[in-house]
Amino acid sequence: MKNKEINVLYTYLQSQQTAQQFLYDCYQNLDGVEASAKSYENCNSFMYYLDHGIQFYENGKNLDILFQPIMFFYGMIHLLKANLLTIRPDYPESTTILAHGVSSRKRKKKDYSFMDDEVKTQQNGLFPYFSKHLFSVSQAPFEKFKMEDLLGLIPEVSSLFTLQGQKEMITVGEVGMSELHFPNAILDNYHLTAKSFTQRINAYLPVIEQTEINKNSFCIKLSVPLHKPSGPFFTHASNNLIYFPFHRRKYLLNSEVMVHYLLLYNLSMLCRYESEWWGDLLSAKSEIDYPFITYFLQNTAEKIPLLLEEKLLERTSNHG
Repeated sequence: MKNKEINVLYTYLQSQQTAQQFLYDCYQNLDGVEASAKSYENCNSFMYYLDHGIQFYENGKNLDILFQPIMFFYGMIHLLKANLLTIRPDYPESTTILAHGVSSRKRKKKDYSFMDDEVKTQQNGLFPYFSKHLFSVSQAPFEKFKMEDLLGLIPEVSSLFTLQGQKEMITVGEVGMSELHFPNAILDNYHLTAKSFTQRINAYLPVIEQTEINKNSFCIKLSVPLHKPSGPFFTHASNNLIYFPFHRRKYLLNSEVMVHYLLLYNLSMLCRYESEWWGDLLSAKSEIDYPFITYFLQNTAEKIPLLLEEKLLERTSNHG
């Protein structure tokens, strides 16, 4: 992930000709789709999803933090819809998938803490739909997600937890390398042997050649370098280090995009419907929530457009 490269593909696709050709190439890989007709039919929607998504982000970054959760959430939704249109030519197939697919609980006015708050996933709506079609997650492993747990999964934000003595994510390697190093302490957290742990993460890795177990750590050697970490392996945007959840309870979601969506959904709801709490947070800055929320918003504004651009680039590699 390199920030300077962002918007290259987004910019390229800002014409009917390039958008239609891109969709045509994507649809050529799909069975039972009339690629020429469907790419022509969808190219304007595709182009506008991308354009509006980027504009939400760019304008959001220039606005006061008061409005940023809404701008970034809807920017993300537009970029997700553009991605979906490349593999689901009839999207949206029904009105049930137009809902957000997540709900937030009713808040108690007194002693409310964002870190302790939860969101609940639903069976229908955009969240389960894009999770299934973009990230092959048919069902989220849990129904409810705590905000502190979600924030701890984001490599850049996990460094804030480190400052208060919490170890949420650990670095296990670097993108493009063929070795992963884990501390033996992680085996205690997951209640697994090195062999069982390796079997659990095997599906997200190239062929494992061997596992070397040492006194304090173990090393997983891969047959080929790991260029596109997935599953529970998340990547830091600026240094390309690969992170892994240190605690079993944080082994939650198989895509960082899903994590950002849940956090932005809840923040956008707070921003819209809990004006007093949101206003107090931003003016008084009295709660620990404040640095975590502001740092997350800075991070998500840059990282999600990158991650979803990478997802689009996967389509280009699929058809050469």
